[in-house]
Amino acid sequence: MNFFFSLLLTFHQAALESFGSSAVLSPRLSFADAFAAVQHNETDYAVIPFENSTNGSVVQTLDLLADRDGLYSDVVVCGEYYLTVHHCLLTRKNAVPSADGSYRFITKLYSHPQAWGQCERFLSKHFKNVERQDVSSTSKAAEIVSAEETGHSAAIASRFAAEYHGADILAANIEDRADNTTRFLIVKNIRSKRTGCAHRTSDAMDMEESQTARWKTLISFMINHSSPGALADALLIFKAHGMNLTSINSRPSRIRAWQYIFFVECERVPGVHDDDVMERILEGLRKVTESCRNLGSWKDRLIHEV
Repeated sequence: MNFFFSLLLTFHQAALESFGSSAVLSPRLSFADAFAAVQHNETDYAVIPFENSTNGSVVQTLDLLADRDGLYSDVVVCGEYYLTVHHCLLTRKNAVPSADGSYRFITKLYSHPQAWGQCERFLSKHFKNVERQDVSSTSKAAEIVSAEETGHSAAIASRFAAEYHGADILAANIEDRADNTTRFLIVKNIRSKRTGCAHRTSDAMDMEESQTARWKTLISFMINHSSPGALADALLIFKAHGMNLTSINSRPSRIRAWQYIFFVECERVPGVHDDDVMERILEGLRKVTESCRNLGSWKDRLIHEV
């Protein structure tokens, strides 16, 4: 069976490792394009970066999940994948380096904003005063540099991107930490006929894991900021049901200044929590928040794949 995905080329590797080489991939130019493709059932799944172990949350993804304009009401999270990320310094094929072997011939760098923070030590040492240009993905950076005529620009991207775009690697593994890892979320349309979230594991293994796997759920909500203790009241709902919170994020609501949308990721443990615990949590949140939404549940892959 073939599966169709929407993803940026940067995350091609995550999709292949998550779903297998038989998957049919459909690239999109931006995170928003990927979400729209899922919302309109143009693809079954999208693979989107959510957070990095070195540089934190990917705010573009949080903003799409916030869905302030109601464009992605049917998009929910159904899975996750952890990918160890190694960055390289790339130039176009056969670029002429400096005579002394330094990087002085490079006058401009391209990469995704997340990559700068993951390679800050290397960049501070070799490119302190070199212009940095943000682009939509590290793969886009490799594409730009591979087509650049002067050979005086470079990209921060993966070895996978270098091979895909035919670029030369000047330096490998330039990330600050060897354990630099990005967590990707797999999203689907809640109204899709597909049940669950496809994954490369066999059905038998998937069924066995279902009996013991921890499950994560992502919930967003807004509170009355003028009410003292409103956020505490919301978080106490999770505590009252014995839920472990694995992450908390916030983004501006854009409804009014200094109001925020909160994202809480919590963990359900088989044998400890009932299957309907999330419904009871949402029922409690509706009483103490201005709005709340269940953004999906999925198996915790951290203990299996890292």
